Amino acid sequence: MSEAKPFEIPEEEFEEEYVRPSSGPGGQHQNKTENGVRLQWNISATAVLTDAQKARLRVLAAPYMQGDLLVVMERSGRSLARNRDRARERIRELALASRPEPRKRRPTKPTKASKERRLKEKAVRSRIKALRSGRDSGD
Repeated sequence: MSEAKPFEIPEEEFEEEYVRPSSGPGGQHQNKTENGVRLQWNISATAVLTDAQKARLRVLAAPYMQGDLLVVMERSGRSLARNRDRARERIRELALASRPEPRKRRPTKPTKASKERRLKEKAVRSRIKALRSGRDSGD
């Protein structure tokens, strides 16, 4: 049996830009250094996803899409390396979520018993309402 290899996006498909300041504690150091990361991935040019997966990813990651680019900003930590890892992981999670084929819906029919229950309940409600209106009073 062949073991499924883990899903990885090639490093060369990312375009990275460093931004400042990142948020969080750090004082003046935070204000002087570029340790936030803006990571871009051109999903139309990637070979790791099929066309169907790319279409699902466009819908799933709509808030992060800028044309064909999936753009993720990560500025939550003080460490540039940690922010880079978090941005890559967020893109990887989005890509993984788009991979499974959605299950097709199979139309179902109501069972005979459920039809009978519905009709019986309908008759009961009808009888209650008829008695309420005084039509069946028998006078």
